Amino acid sequence: MQNLSEQQIIRKKKLEELKRLGLNPYPSDEYRITIPIVNIQENFTEKEPISIAGRLIRLRILGKASFGEIQDHTGRIQIYLKKNHFHSEKMGKEESYNILLKKLIDIGDIIGVQGFLFKTKMNEITIHVHKFTLLSKSLRPLPQVKVDKNKKIYDAFSNTEQRYRMRYVDLIVNDHVKEIFLKRTHIIREIRKFLDNKGYLEVDTPILQSIPGGAVARPFVTYHNSLGIPLYLRIANELYLKRLIIGGFHGVYEFSKNFRNEGMDRTHNPEFTVLELYVAYKDYYWMMNFTEKLLKCIFHQVQKNFIENNSISFQTPFPRIPILDAIQTHTGFDLREMEEEELRKVCQKLHIEGNSQMNKGKLIENIFEEKCEKHYKNPTFIIDYPIEMSPLTKRHRYKKNLSERFELIINGQEIANAYSELNDPIDQLDRLRKQIKFSEKNESMFLDKDFIRALEFGMPPTAGIGIGIDRLVMLFTKQNSIQEVLFFPQMRPEKEVK
Repeated sequence: MQNLSEQQIIRKKKLEELKRLGLNPYPSDEYRITIPIVNIQENFTEKEPISIAGRLIRLRILGKASFGEIQDHTGRIQIYLKKNHFHSEKMGKEESYNILLKKLIDIGDIIGVQGFLFKTKMNEITIHVHKFTLLSKSLRPLPQVKVDKNKKIYDAFSNTEQRYRMRYVDLIVNDHVKEIFLKRTHIIREIRKFLDNKGYLEVDTPILQSIPGGAVARPFVTYHNSLGIPLYLRIANELYLKRLIIGGFHGVYEFSKNFRNEGMDRTHNPEFTVLELYVAYKDYYWMMNFTEKLLKCIFHQVQKNFIENNSISFQTPFPRIPILDAIQTHTGFDLREMEEEELRKVCQKLHIEGNSQMNKGKLIENIFEEKCEKHYKNPTFIIDYPIEMSPLTKRHRYKKNLSERFELIINGQEIANAYSELNDPIDQLDRLRKQIKFSEKNESMFLDKDFIRALEFGMPPTAGIGIGIDRLVMLFTKQNSIQEVLFFPQMRPEKEVK
């Protein structure tokens, strides 16, 4: 016990005492719950018999009567325990109060209570307990958040690193955190419902891939012992979904977990979630209209008061601004006829990174991200990217050296990326080879020849989009960091778990 805190030592002694008294601190039996707490609050009936279970959040011993508070997955409710009015397993009423409740129960324990409802003099809905059951003994104390009469919070569990490392504690003591993740699930559910109603098919594609394709990013590498080959965690699922369009499906989508072995910041985590959708016989103009309808649906179903609270307008149509026009507006530089060396000089003047390893597309991307993106708060389509920035996108039908691509920017960050998908296998092979040559990778390892073969069988004109789910949730929950919308964001290991 030498590495344990004083509280942990005390609680372990209580655990042993419970066992000595013949009480199982971790019983196996099912515990019958008649109603979740939120329904009690909404449908109060005096003297109604109740059986609930949850975590003991508060306990105040007052001589012959005590008050506590239980929290389940829907909310909290007060409980009232009076000496000689309740009993527990294998204990009489007096022992239950004087020994179990006063000496062996701690805040954080998971308990079950049975009793009836009433309202206190303060008009608070309360359960008068007549049976008390310990369901799981807590061996570590919870952080005790204090709220005064003016609702000012003290001793909040607010240390960012601790909250991310111990998300389970964060969820217990910080009610607003649970709301973020409930809203995340709601957003995904509404997207899925919207796409299913359109008749599109939800699919699964490989996470382990022999060739990391569909994007430019550093992959995580593993090894398959039985096959004797390296495998990569996917950086994108695009090429597999296009294979399904080639195979004859009209519209397919996937909520994809992608992995990129790159930097971390407030908008990037090495593991992230993307919705990818591909629909045959459509183009990027259609996809812009479709995206507007999808976002308005989410807005109305998930966050009806979003406009008032955030000054962001979802009024359609969203503005459509060519990327080179956006750059000229916000920097004063017209990049239309510039080659790499001229672009590097522009980067230098703007104090933006533009080293010799970056091609024309990457230089333009850096300029836009650094100097333009932050200016677009309301939903805006940035369209018509230079062909060098879009190796999987069709050449623009009207505009030379541009592609039929858009990014959706909201609140100063990219939310979605979409194309009229390139379906010319000869052009696609040439562009992928140029991309691989520029990145100095081994073509035999990183060129997906099977995808080119699939294109050679013929892919119909197709519109595709990738929507960053984590960033979308950040937007609708008003969070500034991607770590806030991930249950378990990636972190450096603790030196020692105590």
